[in-house]
Amino acid sequence: MLAGLALLLGLYVLFYYNFLKGTRCRNETGLRGRTVIITGGNTGIGKATALDLARRGARVILACRNKVRGECAAFDIRRESGNNEVLFMSLDLADLNSVRTFADTFLRSEPRLDILINNAGVIHTGRSKDGFDLTFQVNQLSHFLLTHLLLDRLKRCTPSRVLVVASSAHLSGKIDIQNIHKPGESFLQTFLSYCNSKLANILTVRELANRLKGTNITCYAIDPGFVRTDIFQNFPIWLKPFLFLITWLICRDPTDGAQTSIYCATEEGIEMFSGRYFANCRLKEPTPLARDDAVAKKLWEVSETMVGLTAS
Repeated sequence: MLAGLALLLGLYVLFYYNFLKGTRCRNETGLRGRTVIITGGNTGIGKATALDLARRGARVILACRNKVRGECAAFDIRRESGNNEVLFMSLDLADLNSVRTFADTFLRSEPRLDILINNAGVIHTGRSKDGFDLTFQVNQLSHFLLTHLLLDRLKRCTPSRVLVVASSAHLSGKIDIQNIHKPGESFLQTFLSYCNSKLANILTVRELANRLKGTNITCYAIDPGFVRTDIFQNFPIWLKPFLFLITWLICRDPTDGAQTSIYCATEEGIEMFSGRYFANCRLKEPTPLARDDAVAKKLWEVSETMVGLTAS
């Protein structure tokens, strides 16, 4: 029996390191003098990304909702990286007014923005303060508005980059323009809203790249793989024992999940792939719907109206 368990363990280790762990970002690009914003940078993939970029010398802004957790994360990253230019700024993506306040505060206090990483994500039932599906607003609409509000600063600091953390969950997503922002009531509807938001992320990056041609700002959609993060905390309690087992068996830790974000933030020579989707530190083709330029353009126009950039 012990021999059988040892064999199973050995096979699992081989499977994990060959198929689940993912690829490491190997470059040593320095970021001294560069400023980075990371939404949701106080935990999970965001915190792991922030730590790596801080070690490269970047000034890192952790844009997150919880002040205590944000300041604790900034303290941890300063201590571990030896970089004192890591700080917390308040941003609640469930409130479009908070997005505007954050952008205004940042633009008044920070002269540079070189890399914007739209990392934060949730799977959460309910309605946002603005009346939209909470999951869709946090994952898509608020990041869309934030990027728009910071574009001029990015243009002043070129070459600059915008990264959006998407997901393979986009494979189950769809773009129903009339209903995509409407709150769902069941857990299944909430999960499908998450899938829709991740598809919207990829389409938005595609359209953003088209609109930024000639500006020396490039943008990339990121698939971090299956990662152990806090995103599962709002799942139904009856699902949590199963999720606990699954996440520890097949999910990457946040450091491994951050590698593609780090790669797209730092790798030289990928500018020609602006607007594309990356996984395991390499290009990957998303679902055909995620490559539909007509849908991307329509989603962009509707998103502008939803966040108040154009009249409804």
